Amino acid sequence: MIRALYVSPDTTPDMNFPIEQIPQALKNPEGLLWLDFCNEPPETCEPILSGFGFHPLAIDDALAEMHSPKVDDWGNYLYIVLNYNTLKRDNGLLKPDVDELDVFLGPNYVITHHDLPIKSVDETWNSCQRDDRHTHSGPDHLFYRIIDALVMDYMPLVEQIDAEIDELEDQVFSKPTHDTLERLFSLKRVLLAMRRILTPQREVLNKLARDDYSVIDPKDRVFFRDVYDHLVRLHDLNESMRDMVGGALDSYLSVINNRMNDIMKTLTVITTLFMPISFIAGFFGMNFFEPVAHLTGWTSLSAFYVTMAIVILTPILMIIWMRRKTFL
Repeated sequence: MIRALYVSPDTTPDMNFPIEQIPQALKNPEGLLWLDFCNEPPETCEPILSGFGFHPLAIDDALAEMHSPKVDDWGNYLYIVLNYNTLKRDNGLLKPDVDELDVFLGPNYVITHHDLPIKSVDETWNSCQRDDRHTHSGPDHLFYRIIDALVMDYMPLVEQIDAEIDELEDQVFSKPTHDTLERLFSLKRVLLAMRRILTPQREVLNKLARDDYSVIDPKDRVFFRDVYDHLVRLHDLNESMRDMVGGALDSYLSVINNRMNDIMKTLTVITTLFMPISFIAGFFGMNFFEPVAHLTGWTSLSAFYVTMAIVILTPILMIIWMRRKTFL
């Protein structure tokens, strides 16, 4: 899908601007053109982008390759790569999905290219349709609107991850299972993927807020500084959640080890209690007394009572002894 928005100081935004009139629109330095490519093949996008005079390497980067967030200054325009995270649940596990938004920012145009629909881009497009003030502050301010919405879309992801961590922390201490460990590791991968985006993207916004670019009005740098502050906060939240996941993982291992120790303790107590009984039963179970030594007393009723008393009292006395020794 290719859609174009064009507005000039004396007109309202045209949300269905014809692609054929783009060269004429670029001649108006006071106009603003927003051209958005969504899931278009390279052979369709390349001729249009070439008409803007972009360098072939920049076009190739936008259409064919996946990059980390960066900003390239080509003099009269900027090529900016932004990444964004989405989460999907597969078999109960959260999995990260990273996509790319390529932006060309010029003196009177903004060009966005992405392979999948982006919520922040659609929201900004709809905002321009509802309120033409978003398009009357220049292309750099329109770009700020897009990137600000892109960064704000991280907050629902952070809330979802935070809720997942709270649930897993409760599960670790109540009923930890193998699924708990899998979900902890999946969260660790999600946060690592988010960190790989936030760190370089934060540097991109820092450059946009502080460096001198010809297509960015100095008075608009404060807006990019505001987005930079949001990214710093997101980065700090990411670090905090990574620590929480690491702590939950350590707690899981401690709980499992303690449970294993309790099981081994119980089995050891049972074995210790039955060991004397097994000895007594084995000793009195031997049948060499009567035929060899003529010990008829061993088979009397009184010997039976004495044996039963020993069998019953031995575990009790051993429990009392182990309690005094603090084994239990």
